[in-house]
Amino acid sequence: MFYSQSIIVALLNMRYIALSNLIIYVMFSGIVEEAALVSNIVHDKGNLHITLECNFTDELKIDQSIAHNGVCLTVVKKEDRYYTVTAIKETLDKSNLGLLKVGDKVNLERSMIMNGRLDGHIVQGHVDQTAKCVDVKEADGSWYFTFQYDIDKEKASQGYLTVEKGSVCVNGVSLTVVNSKLNQFSVAIIPYTYEYTNFHQIKIDSVVNLEFDILGKYISRILAVKDNF
Repeated sequence: MFYSQSIIVALLNMRYIALSNLIIYVMFSGIVEEAALVSNIVHDKGNLHITLECNFTDELKIDQSIAHNGVCLTVVKKEDRYYTVTAIKETLDKSNLGLLKVGDKVNLERSMIMNGRLDGHIVQGHVDQTAKCVDVKEADGSWYFTFQYDIDKEKASQGYLTVEKGSVCVNGVSLTVVNSKLNQFSVAIIPYTYEYTNFHQIKIDSVVNLEFDILGKYISRILAVKDNF
């Protein structure tokens, strides 16, 4: 009974926190707009300047936030069909952006319009960690991708895990979890997503970005600190 009450309290708090975040912070939904080509990469001390060719560059503004493989980055330069963002060392350590090469495709999503539909799930653009693809299976026109990631007791207590039929963001794509295990899960990819995101470039041993469901992370945090109140 205690845990049921805790979960109810967590959900009520989550409603407030989520609405506050939507007002204060940039948010995404995991619905990719375009898989853009990396045209140039420049290493600058601990930073990485990434230039991409994008069909909606003319609509962008300097200082605008865009999710790149699920990582929220700021536009610092634009010219013709090209724009540049900068990833700092912490971002490179926690994501796959440091592995990018010229010619790779990056999933892009501009931030949500607050009066629009939430077609995916709430995505912050703050990647939690990376995962490795351990299996790819074609299933009569669709594909099942299986990913494995590092987990420990501390990460689990912070909600860095998946649940069956829950949401997870992989390379910026909002997906539904199937076959959830302790450090592994699978997702089903339809032909449209396979073609119009960089999932068609993902193979066994490819490294992808993961952002776990913020609802689960808040609930895990609230339950973890409940004895302090």
